[in-house]
Amino acid sequence: MIRTPFSLPPEEGAATEVAPGVLWMRLPLPMALDHVNVYALDDRDGGWSIVDTGFDSRRGRAIWETLLAGPLGGRPVRQVLGTHHHPDHIGLAGWFMQRDGARLMMSRTAWLTARMLVLDVQDRASPQALTFWRRAGMPAEMLDRRAADRPFNFADVVHPLPLGFTRLSEGDVIDMGQRRWRVAMGHGHAPCHVTLWSLDDDLVIGGDQLLPSISPNLGVYPTEPGADPVGEWLESCIRLQDLARDDQLVLPGHKLPFTGLPLRLTQLIQNHRAGLARLTEALAQSPRSAVDCFDILYRRRIGEGEFGLALVEAVAHLNHLHRAGVIRQVGERQGAALWGA
Repeated sequence: MIRTPFSLPPEEGAATEVAPGVLWMRLPLPMALDHVNVYALDDRDGGWSIVDTGFDSRRGRAIWETLLAGPLGGRPVRQVLGTHHHPDHIGLAGWFMQRDGARLMMSRTAWLTARMLVLDVQDRASPQALTFWRRAGMPAEMLDRRAADRPFNFADVVHPLPLGFTRLSEGDVIDMGQRRWRVAMGHGHAPCHVTLWSLDDDLVIGGDQLLPSISPNLGVYPTEPGADPVGEWLESCIRLQDLARDDQLVLPGHKLPFTGLPLRLTQLIQNHRAGLARLTEALAQSPRSAVDCFDILYRRRIGEGEFGLALVEAVAHLNHLHRAGVIRQVGERQGAALWGA
């Protein structure tokens, strides 16, 4: 059974102790998923290790200043661990590096991806992005708007990342928060996503790889249009089942800390397998573009605000079926690829 020992999250600027020397805090996000969880671990050297950071914004920095002066007692941040490269998780990593001289710990792939994206500022959508969206079946009027608008850039919400980081690799054992942690990598939501498994008690730091009540987005992007994040996700969930126990308290990147990880991993696997089965059945009846698959995959109306995430995940499921030899491209409609069994 999945349980959430804490019924309410900490209030803005406050912290909840979830285990000895481990504080849970929240930073706001300006989107439907309106928060990210961050954690502070009390180290032996009189400082803190921070896991994930939230966006780089004036409000985010102000909240952190309140946290640093209040629950964190004015003690310095010695190190920042970024579970993966997404901006809600590493947005203020560079700020902590400059503010406190903190060292940054990430996987190599996550650090290289984050640094590349911070430096890659674009005023207009690239030709490759427009081709990718058209091929997925984005409506023409939405495609025209996106072609004219300035796209989201990582640099909008991620502080510049100074050179230098400490690499985390599969199987590493690190000391943090007066505990030893085993590093296990997840894939699918983000490449080389760090999860941490305490060797001294029942804590697991899950980032977005291990969430209690939602499934993280598994998206394909114009940078790698043939990627198979769904396959990588399923492989990761199956592999992490070997480490999971019912008594572990999982500290996720969003929602509430929870126990019952073996069942949750099974649910995450079954959720995507069920979506793939529905998609296979629908495509056996008639060809569809990725956008045409929204009703099959999500079984609800997708609004414009979530359209982009829905599109990249629909492409991901089609890519997985294509790689498995279950579907193939059977035609084209106004530049959109049509897929059939």
